[in-house]
Amino acid sequence: MQQDLNILQIDNLSKYFGGLAAVSNCSLKVKRGSITGIIGPNGSGKSSFLRAIAGLVESQGSMRFQGEELKSLTPRMRAQIISIVPQIPIIPPRVRVLDYVLLGRTPYLGRGYQPTKEDVNLSASVISDLDLGKVANRFVTEMSGGERQRVIIARALVQQPKLLLLDEPTTALDLGHQQEVLELVDLQRKNLGLTVLSAFHDLTLASQYGTSMALFVNGEIARSGNPTEIITEESLKEIYGANVLIHKEGAAINVLPKRQ
Repeated sequence: MQQDLNILQIDNLSKYFGGLAAVSNCSLKVKRGSITGIIGPNGSGKSSFLRAIAGLVESQGSMRFQGEELKSLTPRMRAQIISIVPQIPIIPPRVRVLDYVLLGRTPYLGRGYQPTKEDVNLSASVISDLDLGKVANRFVTEMSGGERQRVIIARALVQQPKLLLLDEPTTALDLGHQQEVLELVDLQRKNLGLTVLSAFHDLTLASQYGTSMALFVNGEIARSGNPTEIITEESLKEIYGANVLIHKEGAAINVLPKRQ
């Protein structure tokens, strides 16, 4: 029964750049419907790990989604399972919200690559769900950071993935927009039955929104498990060299910096 809960199983995943290992022999089981927080110091391999799962870079090892090896799938088939919100998305300079969100339908388009009425209706529905209807005709590059991030997530959701990958989705957002984006992701996870892997820079956000966690150190998964098992004053001192206080409120963890 436990195996049935694991929708994604990664075994000995490695990614090398110029002979250097960005990700080294990483193994992880991801439960269906979970949010797995990927944490670790800068340069520890979080982004490379997510990009390898998405198939954006070549890698070694095995990645099985519902028992099927992802590497055996065509890019089109893989994109119908996995959607990724990169840390720095590429946004054309003069593209409107609706047209940008429609790009999420690309894995389903026919030979002429023209969206159907159903594609347009689905995109409009997601735009409405994410409260973007009033800005559907605006240029994406002219929007605020919080609005733009919602648009990028809308494009990912229109792709109708089963697995959503987020690479530090709250980077450069203020506190209010950080909460807004993560609450949005969590709501869509519950409504759509998504499984989410998200890299986090902020450990408090990672522990509050993640149902499980993997800690990366030098390209390897040093620890994985529940947030309370991973985020401790001792581990953060060891891994980050940081003096912190851990304040718990029920299941939520707050990481507070402590001056010397």
